[in-house]
Amino acid sequence: MLKNGRENFLIGSLICLVTGAFFTVGGIYSIGSTIGVCGVVLFVVGMSMPTQRGMTPEDVANWLPTAEQLPDAGRVMYRVDVTLDEPKKSSILCGPCGTVTLVDGEKPTTFVCPSCASALWDEEE
Repeated sequence: MLKNGRENFLIGSLICLVTGAFFTVGGIYSIGSTIGVCGVVLFVVGMSMPTQRGMTPEDVANWLPTAEQLPDAGRVMYRVDVTLDEPKKSSILCGPCGTVTLVDGEKPTTFVCPSCASALWDEEE
Protein backbone atom coordinates (compact mmCIF):
# COMPACT_ATOMS: atom_id res chain seq x y z
CA MET A 1 0.00 0.00 0.00
CA LEU A 2 1.16 3.53 -0.65
CA LYS A 3 2.72 5.21 2.35
CA ASN A 4 1.96 8.77 1.20
CA GLY A 5 -0.55 8.10 -1.55
CA ARG A 6 -2.31 11.44 -1.52
CA GLU A 7 0.90 13.44 -1.64
CA ASN A 8 2.30 11.23 -4.42
CA PHE A 9 -0.81 11.71 -6.59
CA LEU A 10 -0.77 15.49 -6.05
CA ILE A 11 2.92 15.78 -6.91
CA GLY A 12 2.38 13.60 -9.99
CA SER A 13 -0.52 15.77 -11.10
CA LEU A 14 1.60 18.90 -10.74
CA ILE A 15 4.37 17.35 -12.84
CA CYS A 16 1.88 16.27 -15.54
CA LEU A 17 0.21 19.68 -15.64
CA VAL A 18 3.52 21.54 -15.97
CA THR A 19 4.83 19.09 -18.59
CA GLY A 20 1.58 19.35 -20.54
CA ALA A 21 1.81 23.14 -20.42
CA PHE A 22 5.37 23.04 -21.80
CA PHE A 23 4.32 20.78 -24.67
CA THR A 24 1.35 23.02 -25.44
CA VAL A 25 3.53 26.14 -25.48
CA GLY A 26 5.96 24.25 -27.72
CA GLY A 27 3.19 23.64 -30.24
CA ILE A 28 2.75 19.89 -29.64
CA TYR A 29 -0.93 20.09 -28.72
CA SER A 30 -1.80 16.38 -28.88
CA ILE A 31 0.81 15.29 -26.34
CA GLY A 32 0.34 18.44 -24.23
CA SER A 33 -3.41 17.99 -23.92
CA THR A 34 -3.10 14.25 -23.16
CA ILE A 35 -0.56 14.81 -20.39
CA GLY A 36 -2.55 17.81 -19.08
CA VAL A 37 -5.77 15.76 -18.86
CA CYS A 38 -3.84 13.01 -17.05
CA GLY A 39 -2.61 15.65 -14.61
CA VAL A 40 -6.18 16.79 -13.94
CA VAL A 41 -7.27 13.16 -13.37
CA LEU A 42 -4.36 12.59 -10.96
CA PHE A 43 -5.27 15.79 -9.13
CA VAL A 44 -8.91 14.72 -8.69
CA VAL A 45 -7.87 11.25 -7.51
CA GLY A 46 -5.33 12.73 -5.10
CA MET A 47 -7.79 15.20 -3.63
CA SER A 48 -10.42 12.48 -3.15
CA MET A 49 -8.04 10.27 -1.13
CA PRO A 50 -8.16 10.58 2.65
CA THR A 51 -5.18 12.10 4.44
CA GLN A 52 -3.20 9.47 6.32
CA ARG A 53 -2.69 10.30 9.96
CA GLY A 54 0.50 9.63 11.86
CA MET A 55 0.73 8.37 15.38
CA THR A 56 -1.49 9.95 18.03
CA PRO A 57 0.16 11.54 21.08
CA GLU A 58 -1.01 8.55 23.14
CA ASP A 59 0.64 6.14 20.71
CA VAL A 60 3.87 8.13 20.88
CA ALA A 61 3.81 8.20 24.70
CA ASN A 62 3.20 4.42 24.92
CA TRP A 63 5.72 3.38 22.24
CA LEU A 64 8.32 0.77 23.16
CA PRO A 65 11.01 -0.86 21.00
CA THR A 66 10.49 -4.46 19.98
CA ALA A 67 11.86 -6.86 22.59
CA GLU A 68 14.42 -8.80 20.55
CA GLN A 69 17.97 -9.92 20.93
CA LEU A 70 20.59 -7.82 19.18
CA PRO A 71 23.40 -9.46 17.17
CA ASP A 72 26.77 -9.99 18.84
CA ALA A 73 29.30 -7.45 17.57
CA GLY A 74 32.27 -8.34 19.74
CA ARG A 75 30.87 -6.42 22.71
CA VAL A 76 27.60 -6.04 24.55
CA MET A 77 25.00 -4.37 22.33
CA TYR A 78 22.14 -2.25 23.66
CA ARG A 79 19.68 0.37 22.49
CA VAL A 80 18.53 3.44 24.42
CA ASP A 81 15.53 5.56 23.38
CA VAL A 82 14.77 8.75 25.34
CA THR A 83 11.55 10.74 24.92
CA LEU A 84 11.89 14.39 23.94
CA ASP A 85 8.77 15.58 25.75
CA GLU A 86 8.14 15.75 29.47
CA PRO A 87 7.96 13.54 31.46
CA LYS A 88 11.25 12.15 30.16
CA LYS A 89 11.46 8.37 29.99
CA SER A 90 14.19 6.09 28.71
CA SER A 91 13.60 2.65 27.25
CA ILE A 92 16.65 0.40 27.30
CA LEU A 93 16.83 -2.74 25.16
CA CYS A 94 19.38 -5.29 26.38
CA GLY A 95 21.01 -7.01 23.41
CA PRO A 96 22.01 -10.34 25.02
CA CYS A 97 18.58 -11.17 26.50
CA GLY A 98 16.21 -8.90 24.53
CA THR A 99 14.56 -7.36 27.62
CA VAL A 100 13.12 -3.83 27.47
CA THR A 101 13.44 -1.82 30.69
CA LEU A 102 11.76 1.55 31.32
CA VAL A 103 13.63 4.17 33.37
CA ASP A 104 12.27 7.56 34.39
CA GLY A 105 14.40 10.49 33.26
CA GLU A 106 17.41 10.74 30.96
CA LYS A 107 19.83 7.91 30.12
CA PRO A 108 21.44 6.78 33.37
CA THR A 109 25.22 6.96 33.74
CA THR A 110 25.45 3.23 34.52
CA PHE A 111 23.07 0.42 33.75
CA VAL A 112 22.97 -3.28 34.56
CA CYS A 113 20.20 -5.35 32.96
CA PRO A 114 17.84 -6.57 35.70
CA SER A 115 17.02 -9.72 33.71
CA CYS A 116 20.44 -11.12 32.77
CA ALA A 117 22.73 -9.00 35.02
CA SER A 118 24.84 -7.84 32.05
CA ALA A 119 26.59 -4.50 32.55
CA LEU A 120 25.55 -2.59 29.42
CA TRP A 121 27.53 0.62 30.05
CA ASP A 122 29.37 2.56 32.73
CA GLU A 123 30.08 6.21 31.94
CA GLU A 124 32.45 7.98 34.27
CA GLU A 125 31.73 11.64 34.84
